Amino acid sequence: MKTTIPTEHAEQCAVIKWFDLQFPGLKGRLAAIPNGGQRHIAVAAKLKAEGVRKGFPDMMLLKPMGGYFGLFVELKRVKGGRLSPEQEDWLIWLATQGFKTAVCKGADEARETIKAYLGVRQ
Repeated sequence: MKTTIPTEHAEQCAVIKWFDLQFPGLKGRLAAIPNGGQRHIAVAAKLKAEGVRKGFPDMMLLKPMGGYFGLFVELKRVKGGRLSPEQEDWLIWLATQGFKTAVCKGADEARETIKAYLGVRQ
């Protein structure tokens, strides 16, 4: 029997839902940046004009912790998926600006990364 690998969309929805339930005091503060996905060319052009930038990380938590200004997460599927040059560039640049950055393979890894960032012990 073949195991289905969740989509990045499904994984990200799971992380956001978990975060809002797990951290009610920060509910809504883990925000998604809708840069990816397939769009009609007119919509893509409009978003680009509004400032959407290729490669910007998927999620951000702008809560200072542990000497960082916030956390940016680039979420990938558990299997497959790789960083684009633009994504790598953004993550490096954000890290040099004082943000914690992470590439997470799946929702479980993202949850563990967020908990570690917030200082939550198991």
